[in-house]
Amino acid sequence: MTTTATTPRERMLLAKDAARTIGLLSDEQKRDALLAIADAIEWSAAEIVSANGEDLERGRATGLSTALQDRLRLDEPRVAALAAAVRDIAALPDPVGRVLDERTLPNGVELTKVSVPFGVVGSIYEARPNVTVDIASLALRSGNAVVLRGGSAAELTNAALIRAMRGALAEQGIDPEAIQTVDEFGRDGAKALMQARGIVDVLVPRGSAQLIETVVTESSVPVIETGAGVVHIVLDASAPLDWARDIVVNAKVQRPSVCNSVETVLVHRDAADQLVPPIVSALQERGVTVHGDAVVSGLAAGIVPATDEDWQTEYLSLDVAMHVVDDLDEALAHIRTYSTHHTESIITTDDANAARFLAEVDSAVVMVNTSTRFTDGGEFGFGAEVGISTQKLHARGPMGLAELTSSKWLARGSGQVRA
Repeated sequence: MTTTATTPRERMLLAKDAARTIGLLSDEQKRDALLAIADAIEWSAAEIVSANGEDLERGRATGLSTALQDRLRLDEPRVAALAAAVRDIAALPDPVGRVLDERTLPNGVELTKVSVPFGVVGSIYEARPNVTVDIASLALRSGNAVVLRGGSAAELTNAALIRAMRGALAEQGIDPEAIQTVDEFGRDGAKALMQARGIVDVLVPRGSAQLIETVVTESSVPVIETGAGVVHIVLDASAPLDWARDIVVNAKVQRPSVCNSVETVLVHRDAADQLVPPIVSALQERGVTVHGDAVVSGLAAGIVPATDEDWQTEYLSLDVAMHVVDDLDEALAHIRTYSTHHTESIITTDDANAARFLAEVDSAVVMVNTSTRFTDGGEFGFGAEVGISTQKLHARGPMGLAELTSSKWLARGSGQVRA
Protein backbone atom coordinates (compact mmCIF):
# COMPACT_ATOMS: atom_id res chain seq x y z
CA MET A 1 0.00 0.00 0.00
CA THR A 2 3.02 2.28 0.26
CA THR A 3 6.48 2.26 -1.26
CA THR A 4 8.23 3.74 1.75
CA ALA A 5 7.39 1.21 4.47
CA THR A 6 9.00 -2.23 4.36
CA THR A 7 8.18 -3.46 7.87
CA PRO A 8 5.02 -3.48 10.01
CA ARG A 9 6.61 -1.03 12.43
CA GLU A 10 7.38 1.44 9.66
CA ARG A 11 3.82 1.11 8.42
CA MET A 12 2.44 1.83 11.88
CA LEU A 13 4.76 4.79 12.37
CA LEU A 14 3.35 6.30 9.18
CA ALA A 15 -0.09 5.97 10.72
CA LYS A 16 1.11 7.63 13.92
CA ASP A 17 2.50 10.56 11.94
CA ALA A 18 -0.72 10.87 9.96
CA ALA A 19 -2.80 10.79 13.16
CA ARG A 20 -1.52 14.25 14.12
CA THR A 21 -3.06 15.84 11.03
CA ILE A 22 -6.20 13.69 11.08
CA GLY A 23 -6.89 14.79 14.64
CA LEU A 24 -6.88 18.43 13.55
CA LEU A 25 -9.32 18.07 10.65
CA SER A 26 -12.53 20.05 10.90
CA ASP A 27 -15.95 18.47 11.05
CA GLU A 28 -16.54 19.43 7.41
CA GLN A 29 -13.20 18.03 6.25
CA LYS A 30 -13.84 14.68 7.91
CA ARG A 31 -17.36 14.54 6.51
CA ASP A 32 -16.15 15.33 2.98
CA ALA A 33 -13.42 12.70 3.27
CA LEU A 34 -15.95 10.02 4.19
CA LEU A 35 -18.30 11.00 1.38
CA ALA A 36 -15.36 10.70 -1.01
CA ILE A 37 -14.59 7.25 0.41
CA ALA A 38 -18.20 6.15 -0.11
CA ASP A 39 -18.06 7.30 -3.74
CA ALA A 40 -14.73 5.53 -4.27
CA ILE A 41 -16.08 2.25 -2.90
CA GLU A 42 -19.03 2.42 -5.29
CA TRP A 43 -16.80 3.29 -8.25
CA SER A 44 -14.51 0.36 -7.38
CA ALA A 45 -17.37 -2.12 -6.88
CA ALA A 46 -16.44 -4.32 -9.84
CA GLU A 47 -12.81 -4.58 -8.68
CA ILE A 48 -13.88 -5.27 -5.09
CA VAL A 49 -16.38 -7.99 -6.05
CA SER A 50 -13.82 -9.61 -8.38
CA ALA A 51 -11.19 -9.69 -5.63
CA ASN A 52 -13.78 -11.07 -3.23
CA GLY A 53 -14.61 -13.85 -5.67
CA GLU A 54 -10.97 -14.93 -5.65
CA ASP A 55 -10.92 -14.89 -1.85
CA LEU A 56 -14.12 -16.95 -1.70
CA GLU A 57 -12.80 -19.48 -4.20
CA ARG A 58 -9.63 -19.90 -2.18
CA GLY A 59 -11.66 -20.12 1.04
CA ARG A 60 -13.85 -22.91 -0.29
CA ALA A 61 -10.78 -24.79 -1.47
CA THR A 62 -9.12 -24.52 1.94
CA GLY A 63 -12.20 -25.49 3.96
CA LEU A 64 -13.29 -22.06 5.23
CA SER A 65 -16.45 -22.56 7.29
CA THR A 66 -19.85 -21.69 5.86
CA ALA A 67 -20.29 -19.00 8.51
CA LEU A 68 -17.01 -17.31 7.59
CA GLN A 69 -17.78 -17.61 3.88
CA ASP A 70 -21.02 -15.72 4.51
CA ARG A 71 -19.19 -13.00 6.40
CA LEU A 72 -16.54 -12.82 3.69
CA ARG A 73 -18.92 -12.62 0.73
CA LEU A 74 -19.39 -9.27 -1.03
CA ASP A 75 -21.69 -8.79 -3.99
CA GLU A 76 -22.87 -5.55 -5.61
CA PRO A 77 -25.69 -4.97 -3.04
CA ARG A 78 -23.34 -5.59 -0.10
CA VAL A 79 -20.75 -3.20 -1.57
CA ALA A 80 -23.49 -0.60 -1.98
CA ALA A 81 -24.44 -1.20 1.66
CA LEU A 82 -20.83 -0.56 2.71
CA ALA A 83 -20.87 2.78 0.90
CA ALA A 84 -24.23 3.65 2.46
CA ALA A 85 -22.85 2.90 5.93
CA VAL A 86 -19.94 5.27 5.29
CA ARG A 87 -22.39 8.02 4.31
CA ASP A 88 -24.37 7.33 7.48
CA ILE A 89 -21.20 7.76 9.53
CA ALA A 90 -20.38 10.99 7.69
CA ALA A 91 -23.79 12.40 8.67
CA LEU A 92 -23.27 11.76 12.39
CA PRO A 93 -22.24 14.59 14.73
CA ASP A 94 -18.52 15.10 15.22
CA PRO A 95 -17.57 13.28 18.45
CA VAL A 96 -14.38 15.34 18.91
CA GLY A 97 -14.38 18.47 21.06
CA ARG A 98 -17.53 17.64 23.04
CA VAL A 99 -17.55 19.31 26.46
CA LEU A 100 -17.87 16.47 28.97
CA ASP A 101 -17.41 18.47 32.18
CA GLU A 102 -16.49 21.98 33.20
CA ARG A 103 -15.89 23.79 36.47
CA THR A 104 -14.05 26.76 37.94
CA LEU A 105 -11.70 26.26 40.88
CA PRO A 106 -11.90 28.63 43.89
CA ASN A 107 -8.71 30.32 42.65
CA GLY A 108 -10.31 31.14 39.30
CA VAL A 109 -8.67 28.45 37.14
CA GLU A 110 -11.23 27.28 34.58
CA LEU A 111 -11.31 23.54 33.83
CA THR A 112 -12.96 21.97 30.80
CA LYS A 113 -12.98 18.25 30.01
CA VAL A 114 -13.29 17.60 26.27
CA SER A 115 -13.37 14.54 24.03
CA VAL A 116 -10.28 13.92 21.89
CA PRO A 117 -9.22 11.22 19.41
CA PHE A 118 -7.25 8.20 20.63
CA GLY A 119 -4.64 8.73 17.90
CA VAL A 120 -4.05 5.35 16.23
CA VAL A 121 -6.69 2.62 16.39
CA GLY A 122 -5.68 -0.93 15.48
CA SER A 123 -7.93 -3.85 14.66
CA ILE A 124 -7.31 -7.55 14.11
CA TYR A 125 -10.16 -9.50 12.54
CA GLU A 126 -10.87 -12.34 10.14
CA ALA A 127 -12.93 -12.81 6.96
CA ARG A 128 -14.91 -9.61 7.56
CA PRO A 129 -14.33 -7.06 4.79
CA ASN A 130 -17.16 -4.91 6.14
CA VAL A 131 -15.01 -4.35 9.24
CA THR A 132 -12.28 -2.89 7.01
CA VAL A 133 -14.65 -0.16 5.90
CA ASP A 134 -16.54 0.29 9.17
CA ILE A 135 -13.50 0.69 11.41
CA ALA A 136 -11.60 2.88 8.96
CA SER A 137 -14.62 5.17 8.55
CA LEU A 138 -15.38 5.36 12.26
CA ALA A 139 -11.72 6.01 13.02
CA LEU A 140 -11.47 8.85 10.51
CA ARG A 141 -14.77 10.43 11.60
CA SER A 142 -13.47 10.48 15.18
CA GLY A 143 -10.11 11.96 14.15
CA ASN A 144 -8.02 8.79 14.34
CA ALA A 145 -5.65 6.96 12.03
CA VAL A 146 -6.15 3.21 11.69
CA VAL A 147 -3.98 0.10 11.27
CA LEU A 148 -5.80 -3.00 10.04
CA ARG A 149 -4.99 -6.70 10.05
CA GLY A 150 -7.85 -8.37 8.24
CA GLY A 151 -6.54 -11.91 7.87
CA SER A 152 -5.54 -14.03 4.90
CA ALA A 153 -9.08 -15.18 4.05
CA ALA A 154 -10.07 -11.68 2.88
CA GLU A 155 -6.65 -10.42 1.83
CA LEU A 156 -7.50 -9.50 -1.79
CA THR A 157 -10.87 -8.01 -0.85
CA ASN A 158 -9.37 -5.90 1.91
CA ALA A 159 -6.56 -4.73 -0.38
CA ALA A 160 -9.10 -3.53 -2.95
CA LEU A 161 -11.14 -1.72 -0.30
CA ILE A 162 -8.08 -0.07 1.22
CA ARG A 163 -6.84 1.09 -2.20
CA ALA A 164 -10.18 2.76 -2.81
CA MET A 165 -10.22 4.45 0.59
CA ARG A 166 -6.62 5.64 0.48
CA GLY A 167 -7.13 6.99 -3.02
CA ALA A 168 -10.15 8.97 -1.84
CA LEU A 169 -8.16 10.51 1.00
CA ALA A 170 -5.35 11.52 -1.35
CA GLU A 171 -7.84 13.19 -3.70
CA GLN A 172 -9.15 15.19 -0.73
CA GLY A 173 -5.65 16.35 0.17
CA ILE A 174 -5.62 14.21 3.32
CA ASP A 175 -2.66 12.01 4.20
CA PRO A 176 -3.57 8.50 2.92
CA GLU A 177 -1.15 6.99 5.43
CA ALA A 178 -3.96 7.43 7.95
CA ILE A 179 -5.30 4.10 6.66
CA GLN A 180 -2.74 1.31 6.96
CA THR A 181 -2.78 -2.45 6.65
CA VAL A 182 -0.26 -5.02 7.83
CA ASP A 183 -1.97 -7.88 5.98
CA GLU A 184 0.94 -8.47 3.62
CA PHE A 185 3.17 -9.30 6.61
CA GLY A 186 0.91 -12.18 7.67
CA ARG A 187 1.25 -13.42 11.24
CA ASP A 188 4.30 -11.22 11.73
CA GLY A 189 2.10 -8.21 10.99
CA ALA A 190 -0.45 -9.29 13.57
CA LYS A 191 2.25 -9.90 16.15
CA ALA A 192 3.84 -6.51 15.48
CA LEU A 193 0.46 -4.81 15.83
CA MET A 194 -0.17 -6.50 19.18
CA GLN A 195 3.26 -5.37 20.41
CA ALA A 196 3.07 -1.77 19.12
CA ARG A 197 2.57 -0.14 22.51
CA GLY A 198 3.46 3.54 22.22
CA ILE A 199 2.56 3.60 18.51
CA VAL A 200 -0.94 2.12 18.47
CA ASP A 201 -3.17 3.56 21.20
CA VAL A 202 -5.91 0.94 21.32
CA LEU A 203 -6.52 -2.43 19.67
CA VAL A 204 -9.93 -3.92 18.89
CA PRO A 205 -10.13 -7.63 17.92
CA ARG A 206 -13.11 -8.96 15.96
CA GLY A 207 -13.64 -12.64 15.27
CA SER A 208 -13.63 -16.04 16.90
CA ALA A 209 -13.27 -16.59 20.62
CA GLN A 210 -9.81 -18.02 19.94
CA LEU A 211 -8.68 -14.94 18.01
CA ILE A 212 -9.98 -12.58 20.67
CA GLU A 213 -8.36 -14.58 23.46
CA THR A 214 -5.04 -14.55 21.60
CA VAL A 215 -5.14 -10.77 21.19
CA VAL A 216 -6.17 -10.17 24.80
CA THR A 217 -3.44 -12.40 26.24
CA GLU A 218 -0.58 -11.54 23.88
CA SER A 219 -1.05 -7.82 23.30
CA SER A 220 0.93 -5.10 25.04
CA VAL A 221 -1.37 -2.52 23.44
CA PRO A 222 -4.51 -1.73 25.45
CA VAL A 223 -7.33 -3.93 24.11
CA ILE A 224 -11.08 -3.36 23.98
CA GLU A 225 -12.42 -6.89 24.11
CA THR A 226 -15.24 -7.84 21.78
CA GLY A 227 -16.55 -11.19 22.94
CA ALA A 228 -18.15 -14.18 21.33
CA GLY A 229 -21.94 -14.30 21.33
CA VAL A 230 -23.50 -17.22 23.18
CA VAL A 231 -26.79 -15.34 23.05
CA HIS A 232 -29.94 -16.41 24.94
CA ILE A 233 -33.65 -15.85 24.53
CA VAL A 234 -35.89 -16.76 27.48
CA LEU A 235 -39.49 -17.65 26.73
CA ASP A 236 -41.35 -16.84 29.94
CA ALA A 237 -44.56 -18.59 31.01
CA SER A 238 -46.54 -15.57 29.76
CA ALA A 239 -44.79 -15.35 26.36
CA PRO A 240 -47.32 -14.93 23.52
CA LEU A 241 -46.82 -17.64 20.92
CA ASP A 242 -46.67 -15.26 17.95
CA TRP A 243 -44.07 -13.04 19.61
CA ALA A 244 -42.00 -16.00 20.77
CA ARG A 245 -42.07 -17.77 17.41
CA ASP A 246 -41.38 -14.68 15.30
CA ILE A 247 -38.59 -13.38 17.52
CA VAL A 248 -36.79 -16.71 17.90
CA VAL A 249 -36.97 -17.42 14.16
CA ASN A 250 -35.72 -13.93 13.30
CA ALA A 251 -32.92 -14.07 15.87
CA LYS A 252 -31.70 -17.41 14.50
CA VAL A 253 -32.46 -17.33 10.78
CA GLN A 254 -32.21 -13.70 9.62
CA ARG A 255 -28.40 -13.98 9.60
CA PRO A 256 -27.12 -16.95 11.60
CA SER A 257 -23.40 -16.32 11.06
CA VAL A 258 -23.17 -13.17 13.20
CA CYS A 259 -22.53 -12.73 16.90
CA ASN A 260 -25.98 -11.38 17.79
CA SER A 261 -27.89 -14.39 16.48
CA VAL A 262 -29.52 -16.48 19.19
CA GLU A 263 -27.73 -19.71 20.16
CA THR A 264 -29.79 -20.95 23.14
CA VAL A 265 -33.53 -20.72 23.77
CA LEU A 266 -34.71 -21.28 27.36
CA VAL A 267 -38.40 -22.18 27.72
CA HIS A 268 -40.40 -21.93 30.96
CA ARG A 269 -41.81 -25.37 31.79
CA ASP A 270 -45.34 -23.98 32.21
CA ALA A 271 -45.33 -22.81 28.58
CA ALA A 272 -43.32 -25.66 27.03
CA ASP A 273 -46.33 -27.63 25.74
CA GLN A 274 -47.71 -24.54 24.02
CA LEU A 275 -44.46 -23.04 22.70
CA VAL A 276 -41.99 -25.79 21.91
CA PRO A 277 -43.82 -27.70 19.12
CA PRO A 278 -44.73 -24.69 16.92
CA ILE A 279 -41.41 -22.91 17.45
CA VAL A 280 -39.39 -26.04 16.68
CA SER A 281 -41.53 -26.60 13.58
CA ALA A 282 -41.03 -23.01 12.40
CA LEU A 283 -37.28 -23.31 12.90
CA GLN A 284 -37.04 -26.66 11.14
CA GLU A 285 -39.04 -25.33 8.18
CA ARG A 286 -36.22 -22.81 7.71
CA GLY A 287 -33.47 -25.41 7.90
CA VAL A 288 -32.53 -25.03 11.56
CA THR A 289 -31.28 -28.04 13.52
CA VAL A 290 -32.60 -27.93 17.08
CA HIS A 291 -30.39 -29.42 19.80
CA GLY A 292 -32.77 -30.06 22.67
CA ASP A 293 -32.94 -31.57 26.12
CA ALA A 294 -35.14 -34.57 27.00
CA VAL A 295 -38.26 -32.45 27.49
CA VAL A 296 -37.84 -30.75 24.11
CA SER A 297 -37.26 -34.16 22.48
CA GLY A 298 -40.52 -35.39 23.99
CA LEU A 299 -42.49 -32.45 22.60
CA ALA A 300 -41.14 -32.26 19.04
CA ALA A 301 -39.73 -34.57 16.39
CA GLY A 302 -36.33 -34.36 14.74
CA ILE A 303 -34.49 -33.08 17.81
CA VAL A 304 -30.76 -33.70 18.16
CA PRO A 305 -30.03 -34.60 21.82
CA ALA A 306 -28.26 -31.70 23.48
CA THR A 307 -25.05 -32.12 25.48
CA ASP A 308 -23.39 -29.80 27.97
CA GLU A 309 -21.21 -28.55 25.13
CA ASP A 310 -24.25 -27.22 23.28
CA TRP A 311 -25.03 -24.74 26.07
CA GLN A 312 -21.63 -23.10 25.61
CA THR A 313 -21.44 -23.21 21.81
CA GLU A 314 -21.59 -20.20 19.51
CA TYR A 315 -22.85 -22.09 16.46
CA LEU A 316 -22.85 -19.21 13.94
CA SER A 317 -24.90 -21.55 11.78
CA LEU A 318 -28.46 -22.85 11.38
CA ASP A 319 -28.26 -24.65 14.73
CA VAL A 320 -29.85 -23.68 18.03
CA ALA A 321 -29.94 -25.23 21.51
CA MET A 322 -33.25 -25.43 23.40
CA HIS A 323 -33.66 -26.16 27.10
CA VAL A 324 -36.78 -26.27 29.31
CA VAL A 325 -36.30 -24.59 32.71
CA ASP A 326 -38.52 -24.78 35.78
CA ASP A 327 -38.76 -21.03 36.33
CA LEU A 328 -37.09 -17.66 35.80
CA ASP A 329 -34.59 -18.42 38.56
CA GLU A 330 -33.28 -21.41 36.63
CA ALA A 331 -33.17 -19.41 33.40
CA LEU A 332 -31.12 -16.68 35.06
CA ALA A 333 -28.78 -19.26 36.59
CA HIS A 334 -28.27 -20.88 33.18
CA ILE A 335 -27.42 -17.51 31.65
CA ARG A 336 -24.96 -16.72 34.45
CA THR A 337 -23.23 -20.03 33.79
CA TYR A 338 -23.02 -20.00 30.01
CA SER A 339 -23.46 -16.43 28.78
CA THR A 340 -20.58 -14.59 27.12
CA HIS A 341 -22.22 -11.33 28.31
CA HIS A 342 -23.13 -10.22 24.80
CA THR A 343 -26.94 -10.06 24.41
CA GLU A 344 -29.88 -11.73 26.16
CA SER A 345 -33.63 -11.25 25.62
CA ILE A 346 -36.79 -12.32 27.42
CA ILE A 347 -40.22 -12.70 25.84
CA THR A 348 -42.86 -11.99 28.46
CA THR A 349 -45.98 -10.00 29.28
CA ASP A 350 -45.19 -10.12 32.99
CA ASP A 351 -43.86 -6.66 33.90
CA ALA A 352 -42.24 -7.89 37.11
CA ASN A 353 -40.33 -10.63 35.30
CA ALA A 354 -39.28 -8.19 32.60
CA ALA A 355 -37.98 -5.74 35.19
CA ARG A 356 -36.14 -8.49 37.04
CA PHE A 357 -34.53 -9.75 33.84
CA LEU A 358 -33.33 -6.26 32.89
CA ALA A 359 -31.90 -5.71 36.36
CA GLU A 360 -30.23 -9.07 36.98
CA VAL A 361 -28.76 -10.10 33.61
CA ASP A 362 -25.15 -8.92 33.38
CA SER A 363 -24.67 -8.57 29.62
CA ALA A 364 -23.74 -5.68 27.34
CA VAL A 365 -27.28 -5.55 25.93
CA VAL A 366 -30.37 -6.86 27.74
CA MET A 367 -33.71 -6.90 25.94
CA VAL A 368 -37.40 -7.48 26.50
CA ASN A 369 -39.73 -8.67 23.73
CA THR A 370 -37.44 -8.05 20.80
CA SER A 371 -34.93 -9.86 18.61
CA THR A 372 -31.30 -10.06 19.61
CA ARG A 373 -30.43 -9.14 16.02
CA PHE A 374 -30.92 -5.49 17.00
CA THR A 375 -27.62 -5.49 18.93
CA ASP A 376 -25.78 -3.68 16.18
CA GLY A 377 -24.15 -0.29 15.78
CA GLY A 378 -26.10 0.48 12.64
CA GLU A 379 -29.41 -0.47 14.24
CA PHE A 380 -28.54 1.59 17.33
CA GLY A 381 -28.03 4.64 15.10
CA PHE A 382 -24.22 4.68 15.20
CA GLY A 383 -23.88 4.38 11.41
CA ALA A 384 -21.70 1.31 11.90
CA GLU A 385 -19.74 -0.24 14.74
CA VAL A 386 -16.17 -0.95 15.70
CA GLY A 387 -17.40 -4.04 17.48
CA ILE A 388 -19.62 -5.10 20.36
CA SER A 389 -17.68 -4.80 23.57
CA THR A 390 -18.42 -7.39 26.26
CA GLN A 391 -16.03 -5.89 28.78
CA LYS A 392 -16.85 -3.25 31.37
CA LEU A 393 -13.98 -0.75 31.09
CA HIS A 394 -14.22 2.24 28.74
CA ALA A 395 -16.86 0.81 26.40
CA ARG A 396 -19.63 -1.77 26.56
CA GLY A 397 -22.08 -2.89 23.89
CA PRO A 398 -22.04 -1.68 20.27
CA MET A 399 -19.14 0.74 19.87
CA GLY A 400 -19.57 3.79 17.70
CA LEU A 401 -17.83 7.13 17.35
CA ALA A 402 -17.92 8.15 21.00
CA GLU A 403 -16.12 4.94 21.99
CA LEU A 404 -13.19 5.86 19.71
CA THR A 405 -12.46 9.00 21.69
CA SER A 406 -10.71 9.61 24.97
CA SER A 407 -10.69 12.87 26.92
CA LYS A 408 -8.38 15.52 28.24
CA TRP A 409 -8.71 18.38 30.70
CA LEU A 410 -8.06 21.95 29.54
CA ALA A 411 -7.03 24.40 32.26
CA ARG A 412 -7.14 28.16 31.67
CA GLY A 413 -5.66 30.43 34.28
CA SER A 414 -4.46 34.00 34.76
CA GLY A 415 -1.21 33.62 36.66
CA GLN A 416 -2.38 31.36 39.53
CA VAL A 417 0.18 29.32 41.48
CA ARG A 418 -0.51 26.60 44.01
CA ALA A 419 0.03 27.57 47.63
